[in-house]
Amino acid sequence: MSQMGAPDPEQLRARYPGIFRRPASARLATPAMLLLAIAVFAFGLVDLDFSPTRLLAGLHQLGWITLMMLPPDPGSSLPLYLKALGETLSIALLGTSLAAVIALPVSLLAARNVVPSNIVRFPVRRFLDTIRGIDTLIWALVWINVVGLGPFAGVLAIAISDFGALGKLFSEAIEAADRRQVEGIRASGGSGLHEIRFGLLPQVIPVIAGQVLYFIESNTRSATIIGIVGAGGIGLQLAEQIRVLEWQHVSFLILMILVAVAAIDWISGKLRFAIIGRRAVA
Repeated sequence: MSQMGAPDPEQLRARYPGIFRRPASARLATPAMLLLAIAVFAFGLVDLDFSPTRLLAGLHQLGWITLMMLPPDPGSSLPLYLKALGETLSIALLGTSLAAVIALPVSLLAARNVVPSNIVRFPVRRFLDTIRGIDTLIWALVWINVVGLGPFAGVLAIAISDFGALGKLFSEAIEAADRRQVEGIRASGGSGLHEIRFGLLPQVIPVIAGQVLYFIESNTRSATIIGIVGAGGIGLQLAEQIRVLEWQHVSFLILMILVAVAAIDWISGKLRFAIIGRRAVA
């Protein structure tokens, strides 16, 4: 059995000069990027007035507040807090459901395999980008000034914000669908609507359902945040208790939020696995 000799380094250098004789710009690119990142980080610390002394003092204050939170105690306000939590869950559920219902038909217009023409698809995609680029909290401030304080403004804020995000996710799921089922519907004489109804939607509905369930879980936290600015729910109660320094009530409200999010996560996980299992059986 013959054994190959070791390659000659000079021959390798002559054959692959780009590897052995890299230009100075290529060798210095990585160190230069690291130095630039460090410089930007340092500038950010200085510009934002970062102070280790203030940080240590803040940690001391945080420890004192944590001690004041123990033990969690709702006092006589438990029924009010439970009603506020139900309001928050309703805001998240209704806002996400409304966003999904509106986003589904719009996402069809943004999908390349449904609308090949860029004349229609491009403005729809940019419209979704514009909506998605504005945070839920900003939408809440806008709708509070339009329809007034309360959970209705919270539902509208979550619906509009999630409309942009779900529209993008739905369109990407539709574009990733298998074209063979659509081509089969077309070959059997089906119309464009038949292709969407029987070729595309059966493939993407489980994916869309999983995304909607995740957004419901995420929007439970978002509904709490927008409640602080006046959109109702448990966030409003949390802001009021922080304002009057009732730290035991604050800790109880935080505990309620954590339990609610964990319960929704568990339920949505079970539903997602049920949808995936049903899809696998089909």
